[in-house]
Amino acid sequence: MNAARLPARRAACLSAADIGRAATLALHDELALAPKPGLVSFVDSGSHSDMDAHTFMRSLFALRHYFVQICALGEAHAPFEALERCGIAAETRMLAATGGINTHRGAIFTLGLLCAAAGALLRDGAPLDPPALRQALRRHWGDALAARTRRVSALPGGMAARRHGLRSASEEAALAFPVLFETAVPALASALRRGLGAQRARIDALFATMATLDDSNLAHRGGMAGLRHAQQAARGYLAQGGAGGDHGFAAARALHRDFVARRLSPGGAADTLAAACWMRRVCEDI
Repeated sequence: MNAARLPARRAACLSAADIGRAATLALHDELALAPKPGLVSFVDSGSHSDMDAHTFMRSLFALRHYFVQICALGEAHAPFEALERCGIAAETRMLAATGGINTHRGAIFTLGLLCAAAGALLRDGAPLDPPALRQALRRHWGDALAARTRRVSALPGGMAARRHGLRSASEEAALAFPVLFETAVPALASALRRGLGAQRARIDALFATMATLDDSNLAHRGGMAGLRHAQQAARGYLAQGGAGGDHGFAAARALHRDFVARRLSPGGAADTLAAACWMRRVCEDI
């Protein structure tokens, strides 16, 4: 896939097809990144025995139209129920393509909402930037997202969040994704401004997210001890210079081996990184 940024980053110059394509490319950005602790890449399957990079590519192919469709729904200012139906249909296609394996459920939710918010900005030709995206999320679907937090989730991540008193994915969305906008995107932008290449910058953004996010995927696999271990490891990695340090790649590979041994996988952080990569592709001044 072409890793170049889209040439125009104003809503007036973009279409739903551009925004949706950027989401698919951003998921490829995340998949192609390595080393990243416990996560699937083209190098290996990380902590996962039921999926590999080929599984993710089948999922990406199945989802490529979804992001365009949900962006168009956002452009029409569709109610949250319409967005949710679109996401459920996309999840069904994902599971059919992967043989029932959950590769991108979190990304369907997070990136889908972001594409809808971008679509809502298309109508006015407004600048596509992080503050405008957050405002669009709150204005059009904030009440519905807040109501969604009162649902009892039967999914493993939601159950783990409730069991351990963590902020769930639904709660992150109702708050307009604070870790994404306040941690991941600034970390990615800062690394790029410091002159790090795209791969190193994405690794730093991933670790910054891991250090902050209540990642229910980690809590599901390793309990609170696993989550806290991952957060402390991420903070230590960044304190030692991160991907820009002399031993940045070697240290990340060592943590990858550690996470695999512990069967830990920061899937929530991976989804957040993909969302940051999407914003890098479509927004101004990132």
